[in-house]
Amino acid sequence: MSYFKKLMDSVANPSYALFRMVLGFLFMWHGTQKLFNVPVEFPYELNALSQAAGIIELVGGALVLLGCIARPVAFICSGTMAVAYWLVHGLNSFFPMINGGELAALYCFGFLLIAANGPGIWSIDSLLSRNNGEENS
Repeated sequence: MSYFKKLMDSVANPSYALFRMVLGFLFMWHGTQKLFNVPVEFPYELNALSQAAGIIELVGGALVLLGCIARPVAFICSGTMAVAYWLVHGLNSFFPMINGGELAALYCFGFLLIAANGPGIWSIDSLLSRNNGEENS
């Protein structure tokens, strides 16, 4: 086994946990922007759909950040970003580089990865499953 493979294997779990936390943290700020105009003002008029998206982004981002009920929440966040891609960006062009939907696509598949693989270490879900004697989900 090469040195590089050993090194990467040793940081796989922490780097996945950091990925989950950073993804949730960044997503949460999209919700605060829509709902509270923080840290910058939301540039569009808030309608029912964007308000619902803001709630999912804020609450879902916080729950994913903490790793709390991470799989179902990440799945909902992934679906929200799939809808956002097609309703906001996909109508302009299929290609993300043309329609500006790269971020929505990345969020969609990042959350899908978390939904498929679970929260990993450093999560409330992991802590609760250890305390219940269950295998990490």
